[in-house]
Amino acid sequence: MSKWYIEKGAEGDVVLSTRIRLARNLKDYLFPTKLDLKGRQQVNSLVKDALLESGSGSFGYLEMKDLTRTQAVSLVERHLISPEFASSFEGRALMLTEDESVSIMLCEEDHIRLQVMKAGLALQEAYKIADEIDTELDQKLNYAFDERIGYLTQCPTNLGTAMRASVMLHLPALTRSGNMNRLAATVAKLGLTIRGAYGEGSAPKGDIYQLSNQITLGITEAAALENLQSITSQLVKQEREAAKILLQKEENADRVWRALGVLQTARLLSGDEFMELISLVRLGAANGLLPFELEKINELIVNMQPATINSMEGKTLKAPQRDALRAQKVRETLKNQA
Repeated sequence: MSKWYIEKGAEGDVVLSTRIRLARNLKDYLFPTKLDLKGRQQVNSLVKDALLESGSGSFGYLEMKDLTRTQAVSLVERHLISPEFASSFEGRALMLTEDESVSIMLCEEDHIRLQVMKAGLALQEAYKIADEIDTELDQKLNYAFDERIGYLTQCPTNLGTAMRASVMLHLPALTRSGNMNRLAATVAKLGLTIRGAYGEGSAPKGDIYQLSNQITLGITEAAALENLQSITSQLVKQEREAAKILLQKEENADRVWRALGVLQTARLLSGDEFMELISLVRLGAANGLLPFELEKINELIVNMQPATINSMEGKTLKAPQRDALRAQKVRETLKNQA
């Protein structure tokens, strides 16, 4: 089955993906940080059984202790689990659909971290799927919920809806025009945050940013989604306008073509160099300058991450070997697309 990220969704020239994440805890159990191994295993079993009985999608079940470190980091690179979840394996499990569009982290910061991923801008569609699965689980499990403050979570910043909605944006033109600091300050005033692709504390590699809601208490899910949808649409418009102006200058169009030339001929490509160059190629493809399908570029961005390359090869490659393999695969893909 093909993966969700190979698709191109709405506003796909700028919006790479949409994610809805819901945090839930079981009333009769301590939060995971205070729960012993036996308790975590009980929670995992309860959630697994409830989900499989509900029939909400075809899920696989993975004990994190059965994965290698490389496999776990690859899951982080594909945004299926959080970096924190990959930092400790004991008593943690993952439920995952075959197309990787739905993943459920068990006993991370909260008992349940349910997330749904969709290509492009698809907030309502992703929320609908997450809500349906959440409703099925709610009917079988005893959630920790307070009528006054909503869903109870380990971190107070998630109280209320306990929903984090986010979109992954490719903003090369706005980045190069020096507008990102101003935009970050503006969206913060509107209850949103913009940061690197891997969340808090991460740098925006390849001009890819994550825009998400900050407020979960005193606001409905619908209001949060509407706010994020509105701001995302404005950023999409601004990026398109900035890209048009940027590429009108011959030196900028030349940088795009040079980036393509390096990717099509390089024999060694580090992860950072690849992200820098593929960002320019994606900018060119999204604006009609280069004849490449965005879906193929998106797939490259996901599959050419270090741990994911190692995972696909089934062994841990040294950096020079990995850089050579990355260069080869990029050459082949861009040659076939030309």
